Amino acid sequence: MASEVFQSCLSQCKILELSKDTRALKEAFEAGDLPAVAAKLQSTLHSLENVRLDVGVTGGMGSGKSTFVNAIRGLGDEDPNSACTGVVEMTVDPTPYPHPKYPSVVFWDLPGVGTPAFRADKYFQRVQLFRYDFFLIITSESFTTDLAELALEILRRGKHFYCVRSKVDVDIAASRSRRPSSFSEERVLNQIRDDCAQRLEAQGLRDPKVFLLSMFELGKYDFHLLEESMVRDLESHKRHAFLVALPNVSKPTLERKAASLRQHTWLVATVACGANPRPMPGLPEVACDLYMLTRALEGYRHSFGLDGGSLIRLAEQTGQPLHKILQVLQGPKTKVTEALVAELLGQAFGDASAFSQKLLNVPILGSLASCGLSFAAVYRMLRTSLDVAVSDAQSVLVQASLDNPDRRLPDGQWSQPSA
Repeated sequence: MASEVFQSCLSQCKILELSKDTRALKEAFEAGDLPAVAAKLQSTLHSLENVRLDVGVTGGMGSGKSTFVNAIRGLGDEDPNSACTGVVEMTVDPTPYPHPKYPSVVFWDLPGVGTPAFRADKYFQRVQLFRYDFFLIITSESFTTDLAELALEILRRGKHFYCVRSKVDVDIAASRSRRPSSFSEERVLNQIRDDCAQRLEAQGLRDPKVFLLSMFELGKYDFHLLEESMVRDLESHKRHAFLVALPNVSKPTLERKAASLRQHTWLVATVACGANPRPMPGLPEVACDLYMLTRALEGYRHSFGLDGGSLIRLAEQTGQPLHKILQVLQGPKTKVTEALVAELLGQAFGDASAFSQKLLNVPILGSLASCGLSFAAVYRMLRTSLDVAVSDAQSVLVQASLDNPDRRLPDGQWSQPSA
């Protein structure tokens, strides 16, 4: 693994790109001043894990906005802290719904567009468009003039928006029922997508892209394309926050999340070894911040939905027995403890020496070798634990039948990319 890590330019530069004070951080790296590197990266790590992200969810009345707000946060409509849902418009005022695990990521359920009293200028003032990082505009039917006007105003304000056509599963079921002999799911989806795009173009939007979703099977249809677009348009800190908070509904989601967390692993390892390190009991050759590492591993479990609460909720939602889901896990099945982290560090310490030597051959990362075996053991432990969590998340996805084997998804081949 060590040779793969350092053959990639990505592993050498991404830490620097994440820091706001790039020049000072680069100088500290090159001077071999690990405490200075760790101090600067500690600030970067804190910012990365606590950055605020506000997502506005708006659209037509009864389009499934509130259900989407719940689904994107990994909640059902009856879960505590879920947005109110119903067959009629339930949202009167802009309502914030923090992610249950990542409270700095907030989805705002905005009032529906298209009421008889709707006026665009008043609506924009009421919901305060400036507040949000980007918008999702959802409709369960055709995109109306009001929705197109809303999209144009968001565009004028310099914000990103994504047009979503919801409830396509209902349309597909109806088409299959009416035309069983000639039914084609692909044809129905293309008809819906083309109709939405044409209506938006007629209202003045250029080359509109429309994403088709089912709110009850979020991983199907165009969710992976929508996710890819949203992630691409966010700046680095907010991109990471958004990715780790996403529900684990498809393989592409897991892969994007894993890639971001692999980059995050370098930050955690450097800070854990360079800021307030303490010798490990029973392993004096390794000095690190054990509490930080415990939080990191527990964070992997939460991000990939492997914590107890997430697995219980998944079992209830899918009807799969909890014990069958737990059987596929290779990593910890209970909360991560410092004792477990110490044990994993001991396992990683065995071949840490060769890994540490590799650091000396990389100009920017050579300063990390100043902490010798500590960084090597910590990084290997974090990376191995992350890879196990990714593998477990994939196994859980298959076991819970959330990933439909009958539908081919882009990038569906599972892989373990290098750091």
